[in-house]
Amino acid sequence: MIDRVTTLLWNAHTHRPRLPWRLLGLLVVLALLGFLSQAALSIVRRPSVESFLVVITPGLSPEAAMIALLNVVFVTAQAVVMVGSVFLVGRFLDRRRFRDYGFRVDTEWWLDLGFGLGLGAVLITGIFLVELAAGWLTIRELFFIARADLAFWPWFGWGLVAFIVVGIYEELLFRGYLITNLAEGFTWFDRLGTVRAVGAAVIVTSAFFGIAHAGNPNATLASSAGIVVAALMLAGGYVLTGELAIPIGIHITWNFFQGPVYGFPVSGLDNGVALVATDQSGPTVVTGGSFGPEAGLIGLLAAVIGLGLVALWVRWHHGRLRVPDEITSLELR
Repeated sequence: MIDRVTTLLWNAHTHRPRLPWRLLGLLVVLALLGFLSQAALSIVRRPSVESFLVVITPGLSPEAAMIALLNVVFVTAQAVVMVGSVFLVGRFLDRRRFRDYGFRVDTEWWLDLGFGLGLGAVLITGIFLVELAAGWLTIRELFFIARADLAFWPWFGWGLVAFIVVGIYEELLFRGYLITNLAEGFTWFDRLGTVRAVGAAVIVTSAFFGIAHAGNPNATLASSAGIVVAALMLAGGYVLTGELAIPIGIHITWNFFQGPVYGFPVSGLDNGVALVATDQSGPTVVTGGSFGPEAGLIGLLAAVIGLGLVALWVRWHHGRLRVPDEITSLELR
């Protein structure tokens, strides 16, 4: 009986917990670090901190200074929680090197990142131009910012920094960590080869990505479905290269051009700043309405085109179109 329980909990061959317990460990670490980040935010909100901000930021109102500080602390805390959790669980439970989650950085990695950055920008620009040509967008003003007590360019620049951070840690968690672990786990089933195991992992993690955004403002079933398709595009960049460069690049510019550049909601969230502020009309089923393009047919089409272009890039740049062995093969520390 004890041997059976031990077998369920521990993989004697790899000398580490089995997959379900490693995933549970990730959730525990995420919760613990998340608690610490909330504690940090509560400290920032204290009146003494606000008084200090008034002294060091004379050009801003106390409210604007607090908003800026909370944004910096929140994004930093999120990055520490996500990246820190993957690092700790990867090192002590997975027994993997951090680079094996998609950060084997070399010249090709940077070229893939550049392609991803360009592709995300082109896809969202295409959505903007199509809606503008269809008469569904009216340009209201340039250099728009919702709060008069905040300067445009610093807030616009902060939007870029924030989306860079979000693009890195979300891809690390959802694609680098979860796809790698689930794909490896699914290979335990005799009927699943490497490609099917990776495919199953992509489907599961993409569905989870959609669920993770279901609580966003203005979310609907259509928006969740659109997020799932966008996740499939991002996953394609990872499973065809074994690296996170392409999905990180797409994720950063998809969000940045969608929000701070063209003024669309980003997964239901209003950024309060836009290089080109617009008023939107048109059929919600196509445009996505108040959630943003991801909830409409136009966003779904852009993601499908994006996935096809990712495959063409990998075929041309890497000279092959296959699932790398690194995703399911195990090289323990």
